[in-house]
Amino acid sequence: MTCTTPLTFDYATFTGQVPAYSDITDYPEATLQAYWDTAIFYVSDVANSGSVTCEKRQYAINLMVAHLVYIAGLIAAGQVPGLVQNATVDKVNVTLTPPPLKNQWQWWLSLSPYGQQLYALLQANSVGGYYIGGSPVMADFRFGNFGRSDVSGLV
Repeated sequence: MTCTTPLTFDYATFTGQVPAYSDITDYPEATLQAYWDTAIFYVSDVANSGSVTCEKRQYAINLMVAHLVYIAGLIAAGQVPGLVQNATVDKVNVTLTPPPLKNQWQWWLSLSPYGQQLYALLQANSVGGYYIGGSPVMADFRFGNFGRSDVSGLV
């Protein structure tokens, strides 16, 4: 795969990576393109930024597309996206589990198998955080006085 910036939706790549949505009748290319356009609000389409580059970033966006399609499918089927804790048949009573995870982002991604894969991919490829610096000398994490005697009063 050649890496272009910004990344664009590739139907063949998407259906190869997410075969559950390969039926052109149920999931037309134009519909999936619209989901792609939404997905890039969550995962950037800039191919060579951060540690998730090119093919990994394309895959990450495709997983976000699949996650959005999955959630939309649940809603269209009349299901409430969430983890069911308790259900009653007579007089219809459903209790959803409050988000048991650290934050809403993790909880939202946990609602589909594609979101879970995306979360794992992002976690595995962004461990350690990022730095901002212009020179290789400043391209790491430093503690203390940075070797300077004029900042001895700083902790």
